[in-house]
Order: sequence, then C-alpha cells, then structure tokens
Amino acid sequence: MSPSRSMLLVGEGNFSFSASMSQTHADTDTSITATCLQRQDEALRHEGAAANVQIIEDSGGTVLFGVDCTKLGECASLQGRVFDRVLFNFPHRGRKSGVKKNRELLRNFFLSCVQVLAEDGEVHVSLCNGQGGTPADQPRREWHNSWQVAAMAAEAHLILSDIRPFESGKYQSYKCTGYRSQDKGFHVEKALLHVFTHSLPYVSAGKLKLEEAVEGEKVQFNIPAELSDYMFRGFLCSGSVHPVRLVQDFLLEGLKEKWSVSMMTETVPFLVKAKQLQTCCRDMDSSHCYWIHLLPKDTDIHTSADKDKDLSTCSDSQRGTDTRDTIHVPSEKMRSKAAECLRSACDLDVDPEGENDSYMLRPSLLPHIEEILTKKEKLIKNAGSGRDSKSVDENKQEEPFGVSNGINSLVFGISDLVFRSVPTNLWALPVFHELLLRGVFPSDCEPIRSLGQRLETLLAPYGVSLITEEGGLRLMAQPMGLVGKAFTCNADDKTSHVSIALSLNLDLLAVLLFSLPDWRLLWSHDQRFIKQFGPHTPPGTSFQPFSLFPEHFNFDISFWTGPTWKEKKFHAVVREASQGTVEQVKLIDKFSHPDLSQTSYCYRLIYHSHTHALSHTQALTFHKHLESLLSSRLRVTIR
Repeated sequence: MSPSRSMLLVGEGNFSFSASMSQTHADTDTSITATCLQRQDEALRHEGAAANVQIIEDSGGTVLFGVDCTKLGECASLQGRVFDRVLFNFPHRGRKSGVKKNRELLRNFFLSCVQVLAEDGEVHVSLCNGQGGTPADQPRREWHNSWQVAAMAAEAHLILSDIRPFESGKYQSYKCTGYRSQDKGFHVEKALLHVFTHSLPYVSAGKLKLEEAVEGEKVQFNIPAELSDYMFRGFLCSGSVHPVRLVQDFLLEGLKEKWSVSMMTETVPFLVKAKQLQTCCRDMDSSHCYWIHLLPKDTDIHTSADKDKDLSTCSDSQRGTDTRDTIHVPSEKMRSKAAECLRSACDLDVDPEGENDSYMLRPSLLPHIEEILTKKEKLIKNAGSGRDSKSVDENKQEEPFGVSNGINSLVFGISDLVFRSVPTNLWALPVFHELLLRGVFPSDCEPIRSLGQRLETLLAPYGVSLITEEGGLRLMAQPMGLVGKAFTCNADDKTSHVSIALSLNLDLLAVLLFSLPDWRLLWSHDQRFIKQFGPHTPPGTSFQPFSLFPEHFNFDISFWTGPTWKEKKFHAVVREASQGTVEQVKLIDKFSHPDLSQTSYCYRLIYHSHTHALSHTQALTFHKHLESLLSSRLRVTIR
C-alpha cells in the first residue's frame, strides 16, 4: 500500500469516520477532504455531526456539503485536484433500494472518482458482508443478488487489488449511520474493505515488418498482428528477473551438477523453411505452424547489418563465462529500428502451407541448434586436421563422453521464442520460450533414464511427472499437460553414442514454479507483476495477484462460411480482436446447408483477464470488433 498524502471521503453521514481519520493523521502531512451529499443544514442534524466537522477543520481538513459522489468532476471545489485515496464507506442509495440500484450507484461512483484519482492512487470501498459478491464474502451470495463490486469497478478501468476486514475498532469515535436513510447503523460485523487501483489501458494490436537472412537469403515479412506484443520483450536477457529467466537459471544450475552445459550466443532467425523443419522435426504438425508470406523488397527497411550495429549492453554482457549470461537477445532499440508498426491486416487469401520452399515462424529451435552445431563441428575438424594422429588419439581418451572431435563433449543449449498456431484455450500458448538442450552420450550410460532422474529431482516437487515412452520421455503437469519432452535424434545403431535433445516450455514451467493462475500474466506490462521477482527469488515462491477475482464473460458468435474455411485463421483473428482477453473458444454447434456450399459455425468465447480491468462493456466492445474483422478478413456472414 502506498502512503497517502491526500484523502477524499465521500458519502459521509455524521462525519464521525472523517473526524477519526483526522485525529489519526493529525501529526502527518496527510490532508483530508470530507464530503457529503446533503446540504449543510440537513447534514448537521445528524447526532454529533457538528462536533465532528469542528474536529476535521481544527485538524486542518476541509468539509464540503452538497457533493454528489457520482459527479465529482462537476464539483467546483474539487476542480484541478487529485487524491491519493478516495474512500466510500457503506454506500447505499437510501431507503429500501434493491441491488440493481446500488450496483448503479457503485458503477457511477467509480466512473466519477477516477476523474480525481492520482495515477497510483487507491479507491477504498467498505461493504457489508455478502454485498460485494466476491469469494471473500462468507457466506457468499448468489452472483445476481450481489452488488458485483469488482465488475462495477472494471467499468471505470479499476481492478480489485486487495480485500481485508473493515476494522471499525481502529476508529474509536466512528459511529456508522445512514442505513435506509435513517440515523441507524449498517451491520459492520464481518464487513470488508475493498481496495481498487488503476488498470493499464488496452493497446490495439499491430504488426511488425522485419527483414532477416534465412539460409543466406534476405527476406522481408510481417509478424502477425496477434503476436506483436510478444516480440522483443527481453525476458531472457542477462540480468533479467523475469520468471521465465529465473526458471531457466534454476534448470541449468540443476543440470550442470551432472553435465557440462554451454548456452549458445548465436542469434537465430525467426523464420525457418518448411523443408528444413521436416528434416529435423518430423513429428511436428505443420497445421500448427504460422506460415508466412514474404513481402516484396523494400529499400526503406533497415537491413540485418544495420541491426547488428545497435546491439545493446544486454547482448554485450553475454560474452562472459557464466551460463546465465550466454543468452543472446537483440535489444528493443535494435529491433525497433528494423521494425515498423503497421495497422493493416495480414493477407489471409493465399496460404503457403505445405510447400517445401515456404517459410514459417519457427515452431521449434531444433533446426537452428542442429545448424549451429554442424558449423561448429566443421570448424573444429578443419582446425584439427593437421594435428599428429597420436595426439588426437590421446585427446580422444580424455574427452568426457569419448567423442572424437570435442564438439559433443558438452551439452549445448539455446533458448528463445517459438510460435505455434494453436486453438484458443486456457493452456494453448501461441508463443512461448523454449529451452532446447542437445548432447551426444555413450549409449551404455542410458542417457534418457539418467536425464529423467535429474529432471524428476528438479521438477517433481512442483507437480511435474515423467512418462517414459519409446525413444524418450514426456514431462507432464496438471492442468496444462505437456511441459517438455526428451527424445533421441540422429541415433545411429552402428555407433556407441546416441544424440539426445531436451525441449522445455519455460513459460508453462514458470506458471508451475511460481503458482501463476494464467500464463498470460508472464506477458503483462504492469510493473506490479515484475516487482514480485528478484535475482534470488526461489522456485516455489507463490505469486500474489494484483487483480483479484476478475470476472468471466461469455459471448456466442455464429456465422456462415464458404468451402475454404480454415479454423486456425479464426483463432488468429480472435486473439487480435480481443487483445488476448479470450482465454477459451468452444465450438458448440455446426451445420452444413444441404443445398448450398456453406457451413454455419457457432462458437462460445470466454473473456477473462488477470492483467487488465475487463468489464462487460469492454468485453462486448471486443466482441463487436471481432464480428467486424471476421466479416472483412475471412469474408464470413455473421448470423
């Protein structure tokens, strides 16, 4: 909680709470402004009101009468002022008003108070037990019979950041009044204080236009709009305390106790050719890849050579010997020079899927690590070609795994973003950080079993289980499912060695190791997320949500499509239109017209956000935008 310097209290009755606050903060620099809706003569009729007003004013505070808390921006006495804290104790429309009218009061109050609330300010609302409609109310009322305080605050882009008991005993002179417009108190036993703070605003998706070299050829392309916010975030940079980096460090340190691990510093392209992927990843489902259309050459775009001139200190610091400092990530400055934000939609009319010379966003780092290791192996062979044969034989005996050229005596690793065009559901990540390790081991040492034992030691305490299968093993966890796998690659029965690769989803592991409720939190721009982590934050530290009990909103959408309908394009548009707030899409109905070459689909979308305030109004706005994009992009007919 941030220290308050200015407080605004609204909806006061007899001013006893404001008077108590004035006495509590008498020796501080906190200023208090107390307001009530009634005119002065009416307000002073309350028992003790006149004496309380005197206490406030004697303490240096201000008392204002006739202030409507739903129209604070119109109050002349508050013009130009902002407050660190706005308090509203036991709001009520008066008399025998129902829950709908009190919800409306809360909604209009929140919309009003943000006009006078400081950027890092707080709104405190005290409610009787059961009124708020959150799991903190015990017993909890049915949703439709509550005041839905978090949902009403979200209409003003506020998030519920804390709930705690209302400690009436701290304010000895406080006398609750105003129940049903009478000099009668509310039931403050088990009452709850709800604390609200500003949410970050939503930012519309864009696209990035990039140029890079793939297999020696310079190409230009657009990053799909729904992926733009995931690019160049620098979570794996040296010195990063992001949970993804902390998990990587934890894993590497644990594996280094048994194997020598060397992380590569080479920058790898975002694109990979289909034929290159098929060679290394034969089990990869190409339908889950982001196929990319290359753009015509543009002389205005910055080249890869221009980018290399602007490497940040992040990449410079990776030259050290510490494994944690060997991740090579381009800087935000470097990437921004090579990319321009575009608002236009990507061309979805032509699909290059299935063509060997087509490009896709890398779904795995395996092709890249194989290419890098092949180059390193050739360099070492060339460098050692002139050595005396006897000395070579002697060196063979000294290598840890008995490999002739030295390149496979280590486990080599690389980590970076990979992309998967997957359906929208809670644990399907379109982008995640992959940690890929590869090494060659003597077959008789049973490397898969040995690796599994080490991973089980590291990850079993966090709910990861290992399932052995032919030629490898899978790492599973609930509720997300697969979080990694180990497998043999390029195995040769004629040799005594086997090549092993380990692929780990760092994002899902971070969710597990730090008890995150949603993987999308990893991509939050809100500083309240990253401030919970430091260089020495150990795995098992539970994340404390800064947005409590966010609401779910369900909307259905149905439309007619033509014969060329591809569902994965629908999911891409959903992610873009909703700005990542749709956590799940369910197909609930499908009908093919017997006489027309058209099919009707009906989907249910669940909107939910742990990172931003999501109101019913905002979710509906996203949904209407989705309808518009589907009509213009995919040429469907909304029903």
